[in-house]
Amino acid sequence: MHLADVNSPARGAYVQLEQLIALRFPARQLQLTRRNRALNALTGPNKSNFRGRGIDFEEVRNYQPGDDIRTIDWRVTARTGSAHTKLFREERERPVLVVVDQRNSMFFGSTNCFKSVLAAHLASLVAWSALVGGDRVGGLVFDGAQHRDIRPRRSRKTVLALLSQIARYNRALPRERVDEPQPFAAMLANLRRIARPGSSVFLLSDFRGASTARAQEHLFQLAQHAQVTAIACADPLEAELPRAGRYTVTNGVECSELHTADRHLRSAYRQRSTQQHDTLLQTLQRLGIPLLDATTEGAPFGLLQQYYGQSARVRPR
Repeated sequence: MHLADVNSPARGAYVQLEQLIALRFPARQLQLTRRNRALNALTGPNKSNFRGRGIDFEEVRNYQPGDDIRTIDWRVTARTGSAHTKLFREERERPVLVVVDQRNSMFFGSTNCFKSVLAAHLASLVAWSALVGGDRVGGLVFDGAQHRDIRPRRSRKTVLALLSQIARYNRALPRERVDEPQPFAAMLANLRRIARPGSSVFLLSDFRGASTARAQEHLFQLAQHAQVTAIACADPLEAELPRAGRYTVTNGVECSELHTADRHLRSAYRQRSTQQHDTLLQTLQRLGIPLLDATTEGAPFGLLQQYYGQSARVRPR
């Protein structure tokens, strides 16, 4: 894949598996373990409780001044009468879970590509980069009614299996029927089931349904033991109506006419979009989760390079 290609936005209403596979070349320029100041600033004033890579229990020893009180083994302490703390061994490899939203709400776009395609390209870049970095890669793809999870392995075959599932779910859009009343919360419940402590989780979605109490509780529990990064996929038409005029819009089945000359309508539309984004941002910042804003106008690689790109060398004058 040429450099010019990765610096351009994704294209189309449906994703091509060959394109996702080809992204393994530019993904080598990304380092997911590199969290620069810009990314850390997105977490807000509240830092996540996540404490690094995955850890495995090793032994129990006497408590020493300076030990984290959260690791005290209360059962051993009660049995022996003296404080004991648990010791853990850090994993050499961390599980990286790439979660990809392919619901009907993602099957939308007004420029370059649909949000579902944008999410697929971002997911591919993250997955390939994690594999190159020596991490175990897995993921979860969901469409609002069902999901498919791929358990993390340090294997090219596993990444290809994940990309194949993303492409399969993408090609099935739009779904005619969605049975789950709170699909985003249900996805998070399934994610918590497979996310081991120390996992690095990348959520790629438009985050419809993330404001429900059930979804926020799952996010809170997930952020306690995993490093979560949220990447919100959006389209310019969701933020602001097009210039005054009459437009024909369709959902693939029915057509309607949209009038955008009303200034009050345009203002209310813009304010509602801003409020929804601010609410999501505040929710995630309370949990110490950074939010990256992706748009169908921009290049997926360019967004990730901004936060995970290798440091540019300063050329001597």
